[in-house]
Parts: sequence; structure tokens; C-alpha cells
Amino acid sequence: MKQIDYTWHLRARMAAHGMYSTTDLQPHLADRGITLSREQVYRLVTGQPQRLSMHTLVALCDILECTPNDLIEPHIVDTTVRKTAGKPAGVTPITARRTTIRRPGTES
Repeated sequence: MKQIDYTWHLRARMAAHGMYSTTDLQPHLADRGITLSREQVYRLVTGQPQRLSMHTLVALCDILECTPNDLIEPHIVDTTVRKTAGKPAGVTPITARRTTIRRPGTES
């Protein structure tokens, strides 16, 4: 099974262009028709976005004079799934357990 992840290099690309604050990016995005709140820009710069509009990605590439490959570095790792003989991986067998039903008013 392959496990995928990525590294987001927006902050490093911004620093290379002399932009050290998240508020430096907001007017450049607005010039290209991308309206994001201050909080959205902060999360975009400091975190790894799970979803990103293609328009926003293209605007970032235009602002920072780079390609999407410069912003996103994919990591694909092959992971092995350990299987036991005759049992699917990750499945715990269910064992029967004897239960005793006790009704009120009866002693056992």
C-alpha cells in the first residue's frame, strides 16, 4: 500500500521574495482577484492546506514567480501491511463468551 503526503513550501518561497509576514501576501492575492480573509491567508502560509483552489494556486505561482512543483513537494512511501496466515490484515477475531442471565428474584 502506498502512503502519500506532501511538504508545503509557501513560507520558504515567500521569504525568498522578501515577504516575511502573512499580511504581505494578502494585497498581492487581492490584485489577482483572490479575496481571502487575514485568517485564511495565515492558515495558508503557516499550515499545509488540505484543499486549495486552482485559482489561488495559480495566483501564488504568479506572485512568487514559481511553478506548483516549487510549492508542493510530494512524498510517496511504500508501506507493507502485515498479514497473518488465513486472516485478513487488521481484523481481530471475535471469540464467543459464555454469558449468564440473572433474573430478579431468583438465586443462583
